[in-house]
Amino acid sequence: MTTADTTADPADRPDPADQATADPADQADPADQATADSADSADEDEVIDDPLVLEGEVAADYLEELLDIADLDGDIETYVEADRAHVSIVTTSDRLVGREGEVLEALQELARLAVMTKTGRRSRLMLDIAGRREKRCQELTQLAAAIVAEVKTSGQPHALAAMNPFERKIIHDAVAAAGLVSQSEGEEPKRHVVVKPV
Repeated sequence: MTTADTTADPADRPDPADQATADPADQADPADQATADSADSADEDEVIDDPLVLEGEVAADYLEELLDIADLDGDIETYVEADRAHVSIVTTSDRLVGREGEVLEALQELARLAVMTKTGRRSRLMLDIAGRREKRCQELTQLAAAIVAEVKTSGQPHALAAMNPFERKIIHDAVAAAGLVSQSEGEEPKRHVVVKPV
């Protein structure tokens, strides 16, 4: 009776050294995994370096929540122009503008407060709704041109009606561009611009 040879050929056995020295490229690098995880996290919570871009994003998020609460439609756009963050709510409704733009002004102040709360900095953010500010800017630029022509002809100062700070700045800029001088006079809410000859 023969007995089976139970001694395996050493060549058939796996070499522990071979297992320990497996190709590193086939193994997951913990550092690579950590980098991938942090990249995914950065995508989810993007860091915004430009403070003005950040202002616009914070204000847009705040206003979007307000629109949802009020169940109002509107697309929100943000951009930076003339060293100021701008947010525009594109809508066909004037409900968020209000009579004489008072609701628009109130929403702008709320958006600025939201930005200050989030960033700790005062904001000069400009809000436009339904193109109200853009239309008003065009109207005031035309008005300023007419007043400048009148003052140049008459040589006499001309006082305009009371305006908010946004409107007064448009007049001041247009008058300065035309080569005349202007100044704001009076107290809010009756503060107004006076255009004067040089």
